[in-house]
Amino acid sequence: MIISIIVAMSENNGIGVSGELPWHLPDDLIRFKILTMGHHLIVGRKTFESIGNPLPGRHIVVLTRNRCYQPEGVEKASSLDEAIRIAENRGEDEVFIGGGEQVYAAAIEIAHRIYLTKVHAETEADAFFPSPREVEWAVVDSDFHPADERHAYPFTYMKMERRQHTQP
Repeated sequence: MIISIIVAMSENNGIGVSGELPWHLPDDLIRFKILTMGHHLIVGRKTFESIGNPLPGRHIVVLTRNRCYQPEGVEKASSLDEAIRIAENRGEDEVFIGGGEQVYAAAIEIAHRIYLTKVHAETEADAFFPSPREVEWAVVDSDFHPADERHAYPFTYMKMERRQHTQP
């Protein structure tokens, strides 16, 4: 099973401010929906609460340490490993990690792929994505999107794959 991170981040690695995205990029939201549709999406509790409800067509797994927390229409897990096992036991071929900051920090160590939307602006943020180390990740596809009447900032879609370490 492929473990994929899906994230939009600014030039200063910002991913959120006060529980919200620091931008509104409609085409990025469409891309998020297309990529995650029909898959398991693992998110932290705060990220889930900022979304507000289960996303149609996805199997949402919410990470929380609170045993009493049980919103309708989602599963919960107490660890990233448990959430990944839930997806794997259901025959998932690619599971998506959708944030927030702590979940991304744990996932970057085990992920195979990153679907990154790099927002070409430095935005106010209080939540950040860990910088992928270039020696570990290769950009295998990218597509630039200029700012326009619907998008205040230019951005680039990137698909990154973890480099395979070879033995000498």
